[in-house]
Amino acid sequence: MAVDVKGCGTALVTPFRRNGSIDEDALRRLVQFQLREGIDFLVPCGTTGETPTLEHSEYLGVIRLVAEETRGQVPVIAGVGGNNTRKVIELAQEVEKLGVQAILSVAPYYNKPTQEGLYQHFKAIAQSTSLPVILYNVPSRTSSNIEPATVARLAEIRNIIGIKEASGSIVQQMEVLQAVPAGFRVLSGDDAFTLPLMAAGGAGVISVVSNEIPGLMARLTRLMLERAYEEARQLHARLLPLMQVNFIETNPIPVKAALAMMGLIEEVYRLPLVPMKPENRAKLERVLAAQGLLRAQKA
Repeated sequence: MAVDVKGCGTALVTPFRRNGSIDEDALRRLVQFQLREGIDFLVPCGTTGETPTLEHSEYLGVIRLVAEETRGQVPVIAGVGGNNTRKVIELAQEVEKLGVQAILSVAPYYNKPTQEGLYQHFKAIAQSTSLPVILYNVPSRTSSNIEPATVARLAEIRNIIGIKEASGSIVQQMEVLQAVPAGFRVLSGDDAFTLPLMAAGGAGVISVVSNEIPGLMARLTRLMLERAYEEARQLHARLLPLMQVNFIETNPIPVKAALAMMGLIEEVYRLPLVPMKPENRAKLERVLAAQGLLRAQKA
């Protein structure tokens, strides 16, 4: 299946039960919620999905469940990343059999490869699979930055079709947009950067906050794609407090707390993640209340 990734995709959380196991029922509900609200694509097993804490069988099970539950209604882009190129290749080849339409691969963390190392890493992954590959640049979490010139080199590889850009620098994002060929999709990796990046020519966002408000984030990206800029600015201003509070502590702690307050999942994390500080939880609850998202408000 050819995939043209644009609009809003949700970096799905992985819900757990109190006993620590994956809550498959809750995950199915989350997928159906996303589909009803009109999301453009889904991204299971990214870092928002606490993937480093998943066992191999759990990881494959989450991707398989999301692909099956989605039933081809929207593309499923599986998170397939790591800092051991050989193991990432093995994962990509396994995931290819699960009915997904593309993979999202984060830059290797901790190793701090050079730009040539990053190029060779992603080139090897792309050559190992027939699936389209989307790069993921998030220096704040990986300690390595995929520079615009390296993105341009990688964009020459047939099945590398885009990048989730979370460098935190709008200047770098604009440099990437100028460096890549037409049709190469540059997606925001930060909710709050969605509007400015799309105004500069980006194709959309892989979003955390769309776990909570998939319909509104999908609408924001569609307004930008339609160049309805004034309406998009108004919606962005309305949603900005929610975008910000979702990162008051390490992602995905706030978004899972928010989904629990909305009655969609149980608030369970796997170590080393722990529940929010009480003062931050209170801030999150106030923002959710202002947005009309609390379970009591929705009932």
